[in-house]
Amino acid sequence: MFVRKLVSAALAVCLAAPLLAGPVLTTIQDVIYNANGTPYNGFAVITWTPFVAGDASPIGMQSVTVNITAGNLFVQLVPTTNATPPGYYTVAFTSAGNDQFTQTWAVPPSTVPLRVLAVLMSQGAGSSPLITGGSPIPESSVIGLLADLAVRPVEGANYAVGGVAMIDQTGALESILGNVSDCVHVDGSSGPCGTAGSGATGPNFTDAEVPAGAVNGANVSFTVSAVPIPTSSLYLYRNGVLQKAGQDYTLAGNSIQFLAGSTPQIGDTLLASYRVTPTGAPQGPPGPQILCAGMGSATSSTALTALATCAIPAGTVQPGDRVKIDFDYSHEGSLTGFTFAVNWGLTVLVQRNGVVGDAFISGWAEAGANTAACQMSVQTWGTVLGFAPGVLNAYDSLSFPLTLAFQGQMAATTTDTVTLRNFSVVRYPATQ
Repeated sequence: MFVRKLVSAALAVCLAAPLLAGPVLTTIQDVIYNANGTPYNGFAVITWTPFVAGDASPIGMQSVTVNITAGNLFVQLVPTTNATPPGYYTVAFTSAGNDQFTQTWAVPPSTVPLRVLAVLMSQGAGSSPLITGGSPIPESSVIGLLADLAVRPVEGANYAVGGVAMIDQTGALESILGNVSDCVHVDGSSGPCGTAGSGATGPNFTDAEVPAGAVNGANVSFTVSAVPIPTSSLYLYRNGVLQKAGQDYTLAGNSIQFLAGSTPQIGDTLLASYRVTPTGAPQGPPGPQILCAGMGSATSSTALTALATCAIPAGTVQPGDRVKIDFDYSHEGSLTGFTFAVNWGLTVLVQRNGVVGDAFISGWAEAGANTAACQMSVQTWGTVLGFAPGVLNAYDSLSFPLTLAFQGQMAATTTDTVTLRNFSVVRYPATQ
């Protein structure tokens, strides 16, 4: 009797074992890299919707987080390609607290580890999250799809391929008709370049005009028939060589003044091409001009050292213009203080001393150009360094090249450094 009971218990355990076993898993194992070739560090959050595995095991909706260290990814998942309905996993990669990218995986049954490429679904070609049972989901079954399609631009009656498109009054896409050499206006009309649509007046172009003035080796004053608008549209050539504004000549209205060393000599040929805006059709205010921007260098020197410079050509800044200057310094080390300074030509805009605890210094300055000087305003502050504003006049001539210098030095000889992390110099041209 005891033996018969023992055998019955053993059979019960054997029969129960398959019921306790989970579905067969597929291993995904790979090494993930960043675009610069370094191993990826972070984690992947894998989510899925309910499905029935190929062995009839019900799989509930859930998610799992997989750590990725030194690029190593290892995870075991229930196959989805033989599931009912065929399912997929959504994998969101996160590093340093930022969502980086998302992939969709279709996992087949496999007895050997698979790489990510083997399970990655190609969106729009081949397998897709919209594929179930081997056939596409009807458009009407996708929530919001038909409403989104209804508000998309559609082809109009005059739509044609290979041309410039415009949106008509009904929101349909139409093709603009015209000659290959025509220009297109913002109202959708076309015509020869230099004209405008809907009765407006557009810019005119003057090409290869000979400036008026004696070419005798002594005369430096010449004029063109109209005022170039904008002034940067003037292309002035001397013997076929393009002259540089502020370096070879200056322009005031329609008057050209050649600088020393560029005086036209007997036999020279001058040609000018430029744009002119007719009365009643202003070109609009000129946009900001980035004169310099970037990062600087670092120094441990106890002498004031230029960490970056910005060279502004002669005549670039005109009366009425404003120039905005921004700068950021950092202090590396904990042994000594430092000094930072910004010069506008020969004028010291700011020079202050940072202490050991000043890990970061920031500041900005503005130059308002007038006919006599540039009125400067400046503000600086730091981690410990208190906020300090200032105002002054800079009398450096704008008719000559101007150099801005961003400088730094250490208070003592140590391994500490002061670094110009970033700077920018932006000109805001006058509109009148």
